[in-house]
Amino acid sequence: MESPLPGNGHGGFGKRPGETDRSRDRHRASGRLRGGKDHYAADREMAAQVMDVFPGIVDVARQSRAFLRRAVRHLVFEAGIRQFLDIGTGLPTANNTHEVAQAIDPACRIVYVDNDPLVLAHARALLTSSDEGVTEYVDADVRDVERLLDAAARTLDFTQPVAVMMLGVLGNIPDYEQCHGIVARLLDAVVPGSYLVINDGIDTEQRMQATEEYNEKAASPYTNRSPDQIGAFFDGVELLDPGVVSTSLWRPEAQQIGSPPAEVAACCGVGRKH
Repeated sequence: MESPLPGNGHGGFGKRPGETDRSRDRHRASGRLRGGKDHYAADREMAAQVMDVFPGIVDVARQSRAFLRRAVRHLVFEAGIRQFLDIGTGLPTANNTHEVAQAIDPACRIVYVDNDPLVLAHARALLTSSDEGVTEYVDADVRDVERLLDAAARTLDFTQPVAVMMLGVLGNIPDYEQCHGIVARLLDAVVPGSYLVINDGIDTEQRMQATEEYNEKAASPYTNRSPDQIGAFFDGVELLDPGVVSTSLWRPEAQQIGSPPAEVAACCGVGRKH
C-alpha cells in the first residue's frame, strides 16, 4: 500500500482491516504527486498538505518513477532479464514495469503484487499485457512470502532468472530485521543471475520531520532508513555500479549528464545474485 509521504513512485504494504477508504485516498494522492490523473479534489488536498510539509516529495516521486524506467530497461536490454516480480504495485501510472519491459521484448512476463483491492482492481483494468507476453496480478502481502511466491510461480518460471522489484515497499514494514528476512527469502527463491531492485525513503532531517507528522495521522506508519541500512539489503548480491545512491543518480539518462541531477530523499540500488 502506497502512502503519499513516502512518494517512492510505487506501492507498498501495511494496510490493516478496515483501512480501505484511507488507503484509497493515499494511493490517489501519491499518484497526484507523480503527475497522475486518477485522483479527486480531496486527493489533491492531501497531496498539497504533504507538499507543504515536505516539498521535496514531488522530486522523490518523479525521480523514483524515472529510476524504475532506467532499471527495467537495463535489466531487459543489457542483462537479458525477461521475468519480473514487482512487489507493491501501487496505482497504475505511466511507464509501468510491463510497459517498459515489453516495449523492448514483448515476450516479457510480469507479476504484480499488492494487498490493496483498489490497486488490484485498477491494475487488472489498466495494466494489459502484450499478446506475446504475460501480465498477472497477485493479491498478497509481502510479509506472507510463501503465499506470494506460490502464486507468482503460476506465471513465472523460477528455474530461470527473475528481477525482484521492491520500490517503496520496505519502509512500510517497521521491523528492520523482518525486512531483512523478507528480502533474504525472496532471494533464496530465485536462481543465480536474478536481480534485486530496491528504492526507498531515507532519513534526511526534513523527511524525518515530515514522516513524524504524517505518522501521527496515518493508519499505516512509514519508516525512513539510512542509506547504509538500505544498502545492507543487498548483502550477498553483487551491486551494479554506481551502487546504492540517491535515486536521481542511478545511471542518469544522457540528457541529464552535464549538470548532475540534484539528490533526493530516497536511495536505490540494483544487485545481481551470484
